Amino acid sequence: MKIVYCHQYFKTPSMSGGTRSYEMARRLVAKGHEVHVVTSWQGETAKESWFEEKVDGIHVHWLPVPYSNDMTYAQRIKAFFRFAMLSGSRAVAIGGDVVFATSTPLTIAIPGVRAAKKLKVPMVFEVRDLWPELPIAMGALQSPFTIYLARKLERFAYRNSSRIIALSPGMADGVVKTGYPRDKVTEIPNSSDVALFGPENRVREEGFFASLLKKTCKRVVLYPGTLGHINDVRYLVDLAAQVGGSGGDVDFVVIGDGVEKGKIKQRAKELGVWGVNFHMFAGMPKTRLVSAFAEADMIASLFLPLKEMEPNSANKFFDALASATPVMINYGGWQKAIIEEQGCGLVLNRDLESSSKSLVAFLNDAEALESASEAAYGLASERFSRDRLAEQFEQVLVDAVAEFEKDEVS
Repeated sequence: MKIVYCHQYFKTPSMSGGTRSYEMARRLVAKGHEVHVVTSWQGETAKESWFEEKVDGIHVHWLPVPYSNDMTYAQRIKAFFRFAMLSGSRAVAIGGDVVFATSTPLTIAIPGVRAAKKLKVPMVFEVRDLWPELPIAMGALQSPFTIYLARKLERFAYRNSSRIIALSPGMADGVVKTGYPRDKVTEIPNSSDVALFGPENRVREEGFFASLLKKTCKRVVLYPGTLGHINDVRYLVDLAAQVGGSGGDVDFVVIGDGVEKGKIKQRAKELGVWGVNFHMFAGMPKTRLVSAFAEADMIASLFLPLKEMEPNSANKFFDALASATPVMINYGGWQKAIIEEQGCGLVLNRDLESSSKSLVAFLNDAEALESASEAAYGLASERFSRDRLAEQFEQVLVDAVAEFEKDEVS
């Protein structure tokens, strides 16, 4: 098949950010498919229009559209719509047997649907966040008219999709609640990259944290990711203060960028933990984060206490499993259930005193750490195996094309 893969924020392992699309696309190429990714270039470039390169067999079509986690919500919306308006014609010009469009942002449905209709091929849509429920819950969407438009766009995306892929059970339920047929929704969560992060395969820098922090660390809790409002990294600052105050010998390390970075630093200084047991560094390519994951005693995945965030499928959760590192979360939902059922980490709550005691006790229990590490790697190697989930992904595309062609004939 020739696949037109629309994803505004496509990342390779040499970049900072999630690589789900890259990993799925390169596996499709390995299966003999021709894959064209239509995406945006967010960094510095002298180019003003589309340019193309081949990355591990994937044809990547880049359109310069500035974007960063430091942007305001209004600036992000502008970037979403600029890409949506310009990428549809590129997708049509490429042509293919199926169009695959993955959110976020939800506006990716606009070029996806346009290309599919022009080319007379099916579109498969991937839901990575429950839009517009999440921005409504966060207060980012407040105007009744804006909310109405967002819901219209959501229905537009689903109505024009031959199949839908959802990244969690909660996301699948959210799609079905709109009236979309359950039998056309497939759950394919984020996967664990054992080939990159696994203890048997990884290439790592020895003494990563000692070099980064310029000191010897006894225990390290690592948060690798975006520093947005929803990510609640200030929780980690407060936890560091609580742990430090109770004599716990734990360093909390944040590696990432985002609009909240300044506020997080200010909070850490106010609580007296900045440079003491709380440290923050700029985002790094995933290939370098391998060393950080390998040396960390625990990986933190954090969110504000919003029900709308519970279906989330955070990449860092699955990367932690792949690296055989216990994972710590502060939210509910399906990932909480996995941790509690499989024993691969720790679930904290909003009570900092009890959470700090639980964390320190866990980190000082060698048997608990070893058991959680084994459970994490077992999940990564089996349930969340990237190769296995990529096969499911391919099958959804194949089924969508076969069903569409059958309907066209009849």
